[in-house]
Amino acid sequence: MAMPGSLRRQPANRGLVSRCTHHHIVVFLLTFFSYSLLHASRKTFSNVKVSISSQWTPSCLNSTAPELRPYELWNSSHLFPNAEEATLFLGTLDTIFLFSYAVGLFVSGIVGDRLNLRWVLSFGMCSSALVVFSFGTLTEWLHFYNKWFYCCLWVVNGLLQSTGWPCVVAVMGNWFGKAGRGFVFGLWSACASVGNILGAFLASCVLKYGYEYAFLVTASVQFAGGVIVFFGLLTSPKEVGLPELGADEDIIVEEDANRPLMGSDDADDDDRNYSIQASDTDNQPKAIGFFQACCLPGVVLYSLAYACLKLVNYSFFFWLPFYLSNNFGWKEAEADQLSIWYDVGGIIGGTIQGLISDVLQKRAPVLAISLLFAVGSLFGYSRSPNSKPLNAVIMAITGFFIGGPSNMISSAISADLGRQDLVKGSSEALATVTGIVDGTGSIGAAVGQYLVSLIQEKLEWMWVFYFFILMTSSTILFISPLIVREIRLLLHERRLRMLAE
Repeated sequence: MAMPGSLRRQPANRGLVSRCTHHHIVVFLLTFFSYSLLHASRKTFSNVKVSISSQWTPSCLNSTAPELRPYELWNSSHLFPNAEEATLFLGTLDTIFLFSYAVGLFVSGIVGDRLNLRWVLSFGMCSSALVVFSFGTLTEWLHFYNKWFYCCLWVVNGLLQSTGWPCVVAVMGNWFGKAGRGFVFGLWSACASVGNILGAFLASCVLKYGYEYAFLVTASVQFAGGVIVFFGLLTSPKEVGLPELGADEDIIVEEDANRPLMGSDDADDDDRNYSIQASDTDNQPKAIGFFQACCLPGVVLYSLAYACLKLVNYSFFFWLPFYLSNNFGWKEAEADQLSIWYDVGGIIGGTIQGLISDVLQKRAPVLAISLLFAVGSLFGYSRSPNSKPLNAVIMAITGFFIGGPSNMISSAISADLGRQDLVKGSSEALATVTGIVDGTGSIGAAVGQYLVSLIQEKLEWMWVFYFFILMTSSTILFISPLIVREIRLLLHERRLRMLAE
């Protein structure tokens, strides 16, 4: 009895290993560390919030003020009458950054599909590094403190940093096919968590000299990384004479790997030959339109789900060190180092869950199970005691079940959506689809950062965690149609295998 195409599977990583060259390794490392450096510069801001808040409040509320500089000069930096208003403004800056970042993602995805990805990525890294340097270092050296200037710089920084994720995902999608993509992208998507760890480490090392040096170090490293990317990154295999992914996978007959994981296995062969794009005899296919990308199956549902999940994930990213210092009274440098465990959990979670999704050839059920456990871990972490070892363990578990699904949606699933059969042969859909998913997620995260600061100020931290639980549950709700469909497909494939045996 002939087995259906969906059952004629090869091991997930076999095709990947057979086609892997040193170019793949270089691309993996360059894209990995380029986005890590972008995240490190963002993490610096969250790691020095306590120091910035102290700098912006009156000296009568800050016992260390007379030790730092004369009263007149210290008094000139007063932006807020108390630490609460300074904290609220820091949350507003997070919101401003994420809103501009979200808008930039929609634009950067379209630009990345139409210009050289290497140029766009390198420009974003170098110019963002200059803005970060101006925001945190130059203003402090010049003793220039102005709320509107800070807001303007952070809007520009959000727009420039938005060039990173669509470009690196598109480059990775060009080099790595769907065979083993869950594992490869799960491992690769740890770049954000590694960047968080790197940013926290660099900030904690130089924070004793002043928060401005934390911005200086991360901005310098990021600028150097942008220069390396400009001269060293290959955006697609055809630049070195290797075959395109689509042609290569057709030769190896990896039919199931080429099919979108959220698609139906019952689709007719004629449907698979349909393309959104008009036939083009040129070697370079046209980029897909924005609204066409929105209409692709799964894009809207995953975008809405990611808006809720990224709100939770980025709230930990922006507020975890501040929460540890504010709630437990731990030193800022100690809180920075302890917050690393959340990212460690996210790295492990993204890799393991990506591998499991490769084995199942389905993503949504894996996400659903992880998010259900995330609800429990959030409830447990909200009641964690004043114990650093125990806090670190629960924090890592929470990162495993929240950071893992977040990494999968933003990387592997975005690449799946951008390489569906409806856009087969057009890698130029990758950056656009990635920009839509991540841009929608950033809008949710932007709204969340202001709400977190508001809830914390009006109520208490416990209600912030209740808010996180609500958003995590909403993530499951948005992808529930995909969960049901993919579970049905798994059961259908199981019955077919039993009949084949």
